[in-house]
Amino acid sequence: MSADTIATPSLAFFADLSVQVAAPQEVGTSDHGHRRLIPILGGSARGEGWTARVLPGGADAQLVVNAQLAELDARYCLETDSGELIYVHNRAIRTGPAELMARLVRGETVDPAQIYFRCLPRFETAAPALQWINQRLFVGSGARYPQTVEMRFFTLG
Repeated sequence: MSADTIATPSLAFFADLSVQVAAPQEVGTSDHGHRRLIPILGGSARGEGWTARVLPGGADAQLVVNAQLAELDARYCLETDSGELIYVHNRAIRTGPAELMARLVRGETVDPAQIYFRCLPRFETAAPALQWINQRLFVGSGARYPQTVEMRFFTLG
């Protein structure tokens, strides 16, 4: 078998999301790191030919591993403009210089170009027209602002 027969992955735009978040609930520091829970209040999603709203009630469980690294685990639902529900499970890492990461934790604005924020979202739905998203992998990048998280997701082809 030749490596030439193995497909090189490509990226295709899937959606831009703007997720509104509440103030963090600081659980505290344990042996694993500093645990925070960020409630999700709402937001919007826009793909090619479709829009959705982020339903309130989800959360981003964060583990600040050290001064430069945070592991994110967000779970929430989208409701498309036609009423179909999409479950989102987005795992991500956010890393950068300690002083900039500390500013993010305090809720301050930091230039997104200075922070590495990459995502591995999974989407799940029962909607017949959207079944294909259950059978694909996605990647993305993001930016954290004081009251929102902005993300761009791509289908991995």
